[in-house]
Amino acid sequence: MKIKLVISVSTLILVITTLGGFVTANKSVKKDSIQWLTLEEAAAKSKIAPRKIVVDVYTDWCGWCLKMDKSTFSDPEVVEYVNKNFYAVKLNAEDKTPITINGKTYKFNAQYRAHEAALALLNGQMSYPTTVYLDEKMAIISPVPGYLDAADFHKILNYFGGNYYKSKSFEAYSATAKTK
Repeated sequence: MKIKLVISVSTLILVITTLGGFVTANKSVKKDSIQWLTLEEAAAKSKIAPRKIVVDVYTDWCGWCLKMDKSTFSDPEVVEYVNKNFYAVKLNAEDKTPITINGKTYKFNAQYRAHEAALALLNGQMSYPTTVYLDEKMAIISPVPGYLDAADFHKILNYFGGNYYKSKSFEAYSATAKTK
């Protein structure tokens, strides 16, 4: 009886210690990754503390979307800049969950096989991945279609995040911007 109790207590201690390690490891991963929100969460946060919003419009089957997740969105400089200057949103263009923003509800549109929120953000030009930049009032600044490596993505983040888009073209900005 005592042997079974000792083994059970030892097993419990081992499980708690192991789980504690996972929780600690999980916290460090969160800190070193982009803090993704839903579109609704970003809209609510932006009303309280205005920030630009960057939206990653993707699909589950998109290979280039997965590549951006693994490389671009895990780059330490990209992670730091996004978390400091933007609210980041992941939007699955084929998700069927309704999204309500400012009293308007967006739903999955079976005819287009896409979510109405994605259709609106991409102006009906369904291309994945597409990164959409919104200003502090959730007005579309610009959708940027296609895969972007970390250096190009960071340059575009700076262009919109630093408000350079208000005074010069991206080409003019790129000619003078420091590369990563």
